[in-house]
Amino acid sequence: MSAATLTAAGALLPAVPFLVALMGLLLPRAPRPVAAALGIGGAAVALAVAVVLAANVNGPVEASRRWADFGDISVTIGVRLDPVAVLVAVAVAAVALAVQVYSTAYLKDDDRYGPYAAQVSLFTAAMLLVVVAGDLIELLVGWEVMGICSYLLIGHDRRLPEAPRAAVKAFLVTRVGDVGFLLGIALLGVKLGTFRITDVLANAHKLSSGEITVITLLLLAGVAGKSAQFPLHTWLPDAMAGPTPISALIHAATMVAAGVYVVARLFPLFHRAPATLATLAVVASITMLLGALAACAQGDIKRVLAWSTVSQIGYMTGALAVGAPPAALFHLLTHAAFKALLFLTAGAIIHAVGTNLMAAMGGLRRSMPVTFWSMTIGLAALVGVPPLGGFWSKDEIISVAWAGRLDGPAPTWAAWLVWVSAIGTVAVTAWYATRLWLRTFFGAPRGLADAHPHEPPAAMTVPVLLLAVPSALLGFAGLAPGFMRRLGFAGPVHLTGALFVPLAFVAVGIVAAWLMWRRDPAADPARVLGPARPVLAEAFYLDAVQEALVVRPMAALARAVRRTDETVVDGAVEATGRGTSDLGALLGRAHRAALPRAATAVLAGAVLFGLVAALIFGGMR
Repeated sequence: MSAATLTAAGALLPAVPFLVALMGLLLPRAPRPVAAALGIGGAAVALAVAVVLAANVNGPVEASRRWADFGDISVTIGVRLDPVAVLVAVAVAAVALAVQVYSTAYLKDDDRYGPYAAQVSLFTAAMLLVVVAGDLIELLVGWEVMGICSYLLIGHDRRLPEAPRAAVKAFLVTRVGDVGFLLGIALLGVKLGTFRITDVLANAHKLSSGEITVITLLLLAGVAGKSAQFPLHTWLPDAMAGPTPISALIHAATMVAAGVYVVARLFPLFHRAPATLATLAVVASITMLLGALAACAQGDIKRVLAWSTVSQIGYMTGALAVGAPPAALFHLLTHAAFKALLFLTAGAIIHAVGTNLMAAMGGLRRSMPVTFWSMTIGLAALVGVPPLGGFWSKDEIISVAWAGRLDGPAPTWAAWLVWVSAIGTVAVTAWYATRLWLRTFFGAPRGLADAHPHEPPAAMTVPVLLLAVPSALLGFAGLAPGFMRRLGFAGPVHLTGALFVPLAFVAVGIVAAWLMWRRDPAADPARVLGPARPVLAEAFYLDAVQEALVVRPMAALARAVRRTDETVVDGAVEATGRGTSDLGALLGRAHRAALPRAATAVLAGAVLFGLVAALIFGGMR
């Protein structure tokens, strides 16, 4: 295929779901089958285009045209494709299609399904725009539209009191980071005279070390917000108030993956900023351990998976910190498969038992065998059990962190920190994943008396089964030199002697959780956490800290500003109005005087003006 054909096809990736979303939003009362056909059709076309591009794009391909001028700086609009971009596009479109199909059954009684399906299409289009954008301003448009869509979709179920609060929280927390992201892009444009990504990367050497450090730190703020990295991670667990399919979309292949992808795409900038990479290493290390520890004490199955997402994104940013974007992207792809699988199987369980709480589950493997085996694959991939997908990608991250101690763009201590955190997180991940598995599927049923667990409809089961395939097998792509070179690897992954260290920690975590459960299958293994349990359940009270240090002071400041506006500014305006009105009333009363008094007043006034005139003109002579 010619370069022009490839870029034209690349433009269809965001364009098709965007047009579908526009049609859906303009027809909010369209019949349910029409809304479903639009959502599924748009995602299916995007997936087909992405697969074709993945088979034909073997190197960088780009086309752009000038869109607008800001002084001497031109903003372009166009498409920039490479093997990494098209592989990420395949993952995004595949998860979006699974979510659209799954939602037709999961939200079968939802009166607002039409706008929901359109918003999912718009969300998909925004992420695909980020993936193929050739200009930073174009990328920023997709980045911001994702934020708007996350607000709408997290708050979709208006019957839940926590949904609007979670939507606002996600919007505001990510906006904090996006301020830095916008400033970083603006500085790049001003300093280099262009926003075109190819030109930015080609001219990065013109930036001083101080400039590039400031710019990359600003960009990193936006990444921390979108990808839920410490300290801007607190919005993600609360986003579970949204429908479960949306949780799958946000956590697997769109919003949280966007930050990792953008850093990988702009990595030549970050490679020249060791201080930024060291900062990223600290953030990633804290995030992966924090997320895993918080997952250990959650009672809600979706919140366990949400905290696991925070932790796993920490692995990806850790790989970036030690200078290994290919390893981060490999884990991004495997994580997209198994995390989407886990959320959709969790949705099937919630659909069957009517609750998110694992305390009301148990014994589901017999009544839901398809869901059981699918979630088993997803959890094993999450933990890193060989030979499933997560094993290969996570082992590669641990290996590059180990190698980064000796040769990497980040300081040696930063590579050590990432490696130690990654190894420790392996054991914690194995523990909480095993706890979830045992509490949900084994032991005596603890569900509601009127609950009759059963497999969900085909529209929910088929996407789950299809996602189980890449969750189990995608890791084997690491043995294919061609596939790995497309991600930026020099060749296939190779297993090293260091492999046995993470495997030993996996075994420790699994066995520890199993032994605790065996002592009392009816009790929660998390009881072993003792006094630490509430601390972990609240994720070290970081939400409370942010509430005390940021939210409450800002709310108090807002109230003070409002009072000032109402009493001083509005008070002055209102007082002026009242004074004018009172003066008018006084004059009005004077005009209503009786005729003799009025005539006397007029004559007195005439005499007074005559005297003043005589004095003035007499003085002039």
